[in-house]
Amino acid sequence: MAEDERTIDQLNEEADIAADYLEGLLDIADYDGDIEMGVRNNRPMVQIVADDDTDIKHLIGRNGEVVDALQQLTRLAVQQKTGERSHLIVDVDGFLKHKRQRLRDIALDAIDEVKETGEPVNLKPMNSFERKVVHDVVREEGLKSRSHGEEPRRYVTVYLRANAEDAADVDETEE
Repeated sequence: MAEDERTIDQLNEEADIAADYLEGLLDIADYDGDIEMGVRNNRPMVQIVADDDTDIKHLIGRNGEVVDALQQLTRLAVQQKTGERSHLIVDVDGFLKHKRQRLRDIALDAIDEVKETGEPVNLKPMNSFERKVVHDVVREEGLKSRSHGEEPRRYVTVYLRANAEDAADVDETEE
């Protein structure tokens, strides 16, 4: 079933399954935290919110590596129960919100540079989540972007619309 065909009830069920899974992990790790669930942009979202800042920060890791791993494990747990691949988002203590804002700032800086120079700007390699955020900002600002390279060195180039005619449209299948 395509993601856009999922009902709000199915998305909420995915969030419930994920919350139960993450609560079990928190119990095993003996970490205190609250679980908040919801649906955002037609995707189930689960956030672990700190009761205090000490333990939960370990679930973010360096550059978000631990929260990324938690998301992958939680998606597998949801898929095990539903039989469907999930596009669930897991956040820890607002990490993704802050990361989105940093990525937005990076994209806006690149957009400014492209507008000033007229030349394409290549950004540093990013994971698929990061590239998707950049592509969305670039599109909102009326420019074009394209992903290049192979994982884990895949990166985004930002173009003026006139210079983007040679390039394929943004790779929006990324998440």
